[in-house]
Order: sequence, then C-alpha cells, then structure tokens
Amino acid sequence: MSSSNLTRQVRSVLEGGTDLLSLQELLASVDDFVLECTSSPESEVLLAHLEEDLQNIHHEVFDHSSPYQTEVFLAVLYHLNPILPPTSVISWFDIVFRPALREPKLSTPSVKHAKELIISALQKTEEVYEQKVKEFRRRLMDLYLLDAFNEGSGADVLEWAELNEEQRDKRSHWKRNLEDILLKFGAKRPEDLMTEVYIHFETPGSRLQLLMLLNLYISDPSFSSSSDILAAHPLTMSILRSLMLDTSSTVCTAGLTLLVKLLPLYAVHARTSLKLILGELFAVLSRILIWKERPPASICESTDEPLDQAFEEELEREMNRLMTIPLHPDFKWQRLELTFDATTSLPPPSRPYFTILYYLYPSNVLKFLNSPAQYLIDLPLPSPYTLDWPEALPQDEIRRRSERLLREHVCHPLLVWRDATAELSENEFWAKYTASRITSEASMLDVRNSALGLQLHDQSLQEVEVENDDGLPARLIRPIDITNEKATIALQDMINMTVALKSNLDVEIIHPQSQWPHSLFALPSRLPNGENSEPNEIPSHFVQIISSLQRELLLLRNELNFELWLSRENVQHIGRLYQDRVLAKNAEAERQGLVHTLLYLRSLLLTLLFTQYNKLRNYRAQVVAFEKELREHKQQASSAKNKYAEWNNELQKKLKELRDEKKAWVNEEAKLRKAEKEVKALFDAQGKLLADAQNQVFLLQTQKKETQHKVDRLHDYERQIEQHVKIQRLWDDDFAKFNERKEQMDLMRTQYHQMKMRVESYQQAQVELETSARAQRLRIQALEAQLAQTQTVQHSHHRKHLAQARVASFTTEKAALLDVNKRLKDQNNELKDEVEELRAMIEILKAQHNGHKGLISSPRASPMQFTSSLHPGS
Repeated sequence: MSSSNLTRQVRSVLEGGTDLLSLQELLASVDDFVLECTSSPESEVLLAHLEEDLQNIHHEVFDHSSPYQTEVFLAVLYHLNPILPPTSVISWFDIVFRPALREPKLSTPSVKHAKELIISALQKTEEVYEQKVKEFRRRLMDLYLLDAFNEGSGADVLEWAELNEEQRDKRSHWKRNLEDILLKFGAKRPEDLMTEVYIHFETPGSRLQLLMLLNLYISDPSFSSSSDILAAHPLTMSILRSLMLDTSSTVCTAGLTLLVKLLPLYAVHARTSLKLILGELFAVLSRILIWKERPPASICESTDEPLDQAFEEELEREMNRLMTIPLHPDFKWQRLELTFDATTSLPPPSRPYFTILYYLYPSNVLKFLNSPAQYLIDLPLPSPYTLDWPEALPQDEIRRRSERLLREHVCHPLLVWRDATAELSENEFWAKYTASRITSEASMLDVRNSALGLQLHDQSLQEVEVENDDGLPARLIRPIDITNEKATIALQDMINMTVALKSNLDVEIIHPQSQWPHSLFALPSRLPNGENSEPNEIPSHFVQIISSLQRELLLLRNELNFELWLSRENVQHIGRLYQDRVLAKNAEAERQGLVHTLLYLRSLLLTLLFTQYNKLRNYRAQVVAFEKELREHKQQASSAKNKYAEWNNELQKKLKELRDEKKAWVNEEAKLRKAEKEVKALFDAQGKLLADAQNQVFLLQTQKKETQHKVDRLHDYERQIEQHVKIQRLWDDDFAKFNERKEQMDLMRTQYHQMKMRVESYQQAQVELETSARAQRLRIQALEAQLAQTQTVQHSHHRKHLAQARVASFTTEKAALLDVNKRLKDQNNELKDEVEELRAMIEILKAQHNGHKGLISSPRASPMQFTSSLHPGS
C-alpha cells in the first residue's frame, strides 16, 4: 500500500468519514505498509513521505480534546514502530505523546502504546541517533524533576492547592506516566538510567525527588539482577556522600531507606563492591548517630529586635558539629541545606540501618563503635572535612548514642566465631543466602521484632482463634474546636489514633475530603504587635503547616514504600520456609511409606526362607557327600598333574639350554663373517683411494707446469688493472673539480646578469630623474645631468670589461680542462679494452681448464694467439 492511500485512510478515520473504515482495518493497512517498507529499497523515502503527510493531518484535523483521535494516532504510530527511527518519536513527543500522557481520560492501551514508543526510542543504540537519544533521555529526566509535581516544593504544593480536580488528575497522570517510563527504561537499560540520575544528582534541589524515584526503582523485583551494576556505578558513591555531607534530614531519611534496601542486594550480588564501600557506610552510621533535632529556621517578621546571627551560628555549631565543619576542597560537593526550613527537623531513624549493618558485619560494627576515628583511619578513608577524623567525630557521643541500639539488639552468633579481620578476609556466612532471607534474619536481631515473632509463634502453637466482633460501635475521633484562641485536644484521642494507625487493624475514614480543611489555614484573630499582615504575604503559621505536612507526607510515603518492600521480602522468605517445610513433610511421608514397605517385605521374606529351609538341609547333606568325593578326585588329579608338570619342566629346561647354545654359535659365526667382509672392503677402498690420489697429484703437477706462465701474466695484468683504476680515480677527481669550476662559472654568470640588470634598472631610474630634473631646472642642471650620465656610462663600460675578462679566463681554463678530460677518457677507454681482453682470456683459460679430462689434454692456444685473433688489424 502506498503512503498516500494510508494517509487518506488515517484522515478518513480521524474525520469520521462516510466510508466507515474501522480502526482494525486501518491498523491492518498500517501493518501492510510496514511490510512493504521493510522489503523496499526506498524505505527511507516512503517513511519520510508518510511522516510529512501525518504531520499535515495532525496540523489540519487533529483535535487534542478528543480522546478517540489521540487513541487512533497513537495506535497508528505504535504499529509503525518497527520502521520508525528514534528521531521521529522524539519529534512526535511534544505534539502527541506529551498531551496524551497528561490526559486521564485516555484508555489504558493507548497510554501503554505511548510509553512503549518512548521506551523503544530510548533503547536505540545506533551511532547515528546516539546524541539525539541521549538528549531526549536527559530531557525526560528534566521534565520529571522540573515539570512534574514535586511534593518537596512549597511552591508546587501551593499551586496544587489552587488547582481543580481535573487539573490535579492531569498532573498526577503526567507524573505517574513519567515515573513508569523511567522505571521500565531502567529495567531494560539500567546503566543509562543510573548515569542520568548520577548527572542530575549533582544538583542539590533534585536529590529528594531522585531518591524517591530510586526507592521505587529498587523496590521492583526485577532490579535484583541489576544491583551489581549500581554497586560499581558512581551513583552509589554520590548517595553515600549525600548521606555524609547533606544537612537535610528528609533527604537523609530517604537515602537511608534506599541504603537499607540496597545492602541485602549488594550482599548477594556484589560482595566485593560492598567491602569497598564499608568505610563510607560506617561514616554514614556515625553521622546519623550524632544527628540532633534542629529547630525551624527563623521566619522574617516585622520586629524591632534584630537576630543575633553569631549566636545562632554558635548554637548550631554546638548542636550539630558535623554540619558546620567546612568541606575539604578536594571534595567537589554542593551541600543541600534544610528542605523544609519552616518546621522542626527530626533526626533520621538509625535503627533499620544499624540492624542491617550489624547483621552483615557484627564484629566490624563493634570495632567501629569502640574507636570510630581510628577505624576509619585504618581502612583508610579520607576525611571529607577540613578536619581529620579524630577532630571531626565526637567519639564519646557516638558511643553513648549507640549504647541504646546495642541493648535493643540480640547478640550476633558470629561474634563468638570470628573477629573483625577474619570477618573481612574469610567467606561470609550469608554468601549463599537470598536477599529476602538476609532482610528477614536481620530484622529478627532487633529485640522488638524477635519478641513479636516469639509471641506470634506461641499463638500459632496454641491455635487461638480471634474473631472480629462486628457488633461493637465504631470509635470516632472528635473534631478539634479551634473557634477559641486555644485548641483543646484530648490526650486519649491522640493515643487511640496513633495505636489505630500503627496497628494492622482496618481503619475506616468517614467523610473523606479531597481538599484540606479551611480551618487548618485560618488566620489568627490577632497578630503580634497589633500589626496587620500584607495581603500578598504568606502567614508564618501557614508556612509552618505546609512544611510540616509536606515533610510528614514524604516521610510517610517513604515509610510506606519501605514497609511494602519489607513485606514483600518477608513474604518471599516465608514462601521459601514454607516450601522447605512442605519438602520436609513430603520427605518424612515418603520415609514412613518406605519403612512400612520394608517391614512387609521382611515378613514375606521370612516366610519364604522358612519354607525353603527344609529343602536346603537335604540339599546341604547331598552337597557334603559330593564335595567329599570331589575332594578325593581332585587330590588324585592334582598329584598326577604335579608329576607331569615336573617331567615337562625338566624337558623344557634341557631343550632351552640346547637352543641357547646353538643360538650363541650362530651369532658368533655371523659376527666373524661380517668382520671378514668389512676388512676386505676396507682394503679395496683404501687401494682405490690411493690410486686416485696418485693420479690427482700427477695431474695437478702437470697442470701447474702448463699454466705457470699464464699465472705470471695474470699477475702482470692485475698490476696493470690496479694502475688503471688509480688513473681512473684521478680522472674522476679532476672531473669533479671541473664540474665544481663549471658551477662556479655558472654562478658568476648569473651574478653578472643580475648586476647587469641592476645597472640597467639604475640607468633607467637615473634617466627618469634626469628627465624630470631637466624639465624643472635650467640649462645648467641639464649640462650637469649629461656630465653625470657620461661618468655613469664610463663606469659601467669598465665593469663590463672586467666581467668579460673573467669570463674569457674561465673559458680558457674550461677548454684546457676539457682537453685533459678528453685525453683521460681516451686512456680510460684503452684501459677498459685491455681489461675486457684480460677478462676474455681468463674465461677461455677457465673453460680450457675445466674441459680437459685425464692427465693429457689437447693442445690449447696461447693467450697471445687469442688476443691476435680478437684484434686482427692491430
């Protein structure tokens, strides 16, 4: 199907034409176009035309207020996903996907299509689209941090309070969909998501949102396979630095919850990385133990008395020492101050974090609490502050605050078996545990959890059934009366509400409201100092209430996520224990069945044995008689066999001796014959060698006499050749000198021509000057110019004469050198001819010497005859 037909069908479905084309038929046409495009060599051109047509349709027909048109458009793009490049999805994001993800009325399949299209674009790793995909990934993270609703921002909360229900639904769907996209993308490409979080984690204002996102990401069961990637990623160190250096208790609480979830996963999947960050973990523990409650920041009010800033800083320094120590310059970290500065900042809970550390490394925890600064120095772990660890850490306060935690935890069995050094060097006892088992067993080290577990265990043994009594009336919490200046609250009502919320009972909320009660934000009847607040200024109690509610909401949500994660881990552990129990029960049942079967088979075997016993007695008597007779026959046969064996051995021994003697005689005879043959062959060979040597000596002597005069002449030729070579070298040296002189002459000629051209240019310049002077001056100046010109001409004639004389002398010298060179060339040619004649004579002599046979050879021509034959005219 062509792109024009497809776009026509899409336009018809969006406009609701009369041809009544259904959505399924349209999607089938889209699938056909995808198949055609994948098999076509011009797929990029077809896709470009289709995208252009779809852009036109979206501009002309598309209505964002119609959920149906959005669903159709998303379905078409989803079916085009196999051929859509990521740049196309990125271009459609602002005009289609972003409004769709904000629309709460959109159907679930359409929202799923939009999410899958965005996730597929984020997963493309082609080098062509790498930069675009990276920018799109960063933009999604920026939208989640800056555009979505932020519970930790006071401005967002105030804006949220002013929105109607529909706008709130849109913002909620927008944030939930962005979270879902990032989490699903992180499940498929964990390292890319961690990198983006690491980049944005450098901004202090984004850390709380990123920690909440990471809490959701880690709570997913599929994250366990990616925990080793996070352990080796720099994001882990950024989280630990945030816990060590940031001063926001809300951020630290979320970070501690995240760390408590991560440590069991690191223990299972990344034990080596866990040991590498052990120092940072203990530094975080020391920081959390000495964290003190911080009062709310002072709110600027119209007062005559200014605040004593020095006193406030000194008070803060005394209460939270680590928060006021400046950071070391090597640590490039920007601290996050109070997130909610209008409410009291409570210290983060240290019990779950201490429990999991105490379970994993009990001996090291006790060693650290005994001497915190020395333990961090021995690791070694550099101090992030300008002070060293002994000066920065209040060690006595750490020991005092950890005493309560140690009292509320049972003694770890590993404290008896290993010390701190063996705990880090040997294999961990939890090396083969699952994360759920580590979490559950660690929680049981807490005295409260272990006591609750024992109580539930006793109740299960007693099988006490507790039935709910539906007849009891529901207890209602009385509303608070704030009409007076003082709010009256009953202490028992607060206790009842706390117990109901902390227990596992079903709490029914009557008359739920989507808006906060207006009485909560009611202005006080009178202001201090009798002053009225400005209309645009937010009252101080309003800011305090907003900040406290925001912080409480975030902490409750964080605690809820942690409890859900802990419940899931406990359920997994309980399932494993139940499976082990079922397997044990099945094994016991199989064992009991095998025991009964064995007993039955034993009784049956005894009856069979009793019936066969009598037959066995008769058979035994017969066997004894037969064995006696057999024994007698065996004795007779063995005696006869022994005699035969002895006689046979004697014969074999004699035969062997005779064979050995004969074999020795035959070997000796063969050796003697072989020695005789070798001696004869040696004599014959030596005779032949002696005759050959005598012949060779005679031939060599004769040959020497014949070639003696030739050798003498060759020596003479060699001397002549050496003389000719020396002359040739002298000639080469002279020729080189001649060439140098020639180059010098050429250089002088060039200089002469240059000087000549310069003189001519000077003459022309002088003529011009004289002409101008002759026009301006009178007859006297003209006569002076002629006189100067005459003198210049004479001087140039003199220089010309000298140059010509030099050229003539060089020409004469060159002619002489050419004559000498010609004579030397002639001599060299004659010497070359003589050398060639000598070489020819040597070759002829070699051929004659190698061609003759025996001591007498055919007469050969003398070298003089050969020379005369080569030059008949000479």
